[in-house]
Amino acid sequence: MAATKSLKKSELETKWYLIDATDCTLGRLAAYTANILRGKNKPTWTPNMDCGDHVIIINANKVALSGKKADKVKFFWHSLWTGSIKERTLGQMREEKPVKLVENAVKRMMGRRTAVALANKRLNKLHVYAGAEHKHTAQQPIVIDFASLNRKNKRGQ
Repeated sequence: MAATKSLKKSELETKWYLIDATDCTLGRLAAYTANILRGKNKPTWTPNMDCGDHVIIINANKVALSGKKADKVKFFWHSLWTGSIKERTLGQMREEKPVKLVENAVKRMMGRRTAVALANKRLNKLHVYAGAEHKHTAQQPIVIDFASLNRKNKRGQ
């Protein structure tokens, strides 16, 4: 009978990945990114350790939304003052705060059973940029062509 191997901190290896989000579907991109951040793409995945890799997402302002989600899906927030409820559609989020849009989508794909401290460690490895430039060239990230992995990953414009 084979024993399950559990990793130690000294055995962890982290890599850097670069994903271009141009015309990629938001939900599929977020799910794929969350798996890399959690480390589920590795054969040495350990649920109680932060064994995930760093992910850089560029061109977050060009992410695609399927169907009529840009107009129909709304986010609400409230400051607890009377009459202070605010709303913003998904399309407005993409125009005004594309980085926040992608970060929230990935955060919600991470899973809710994870301890808060471990989830925050994993989310700190996510680096999202609205434009094509990023400041992590020294880490020599591995480029992932996410749009070509599956025909459904890219929306036809």
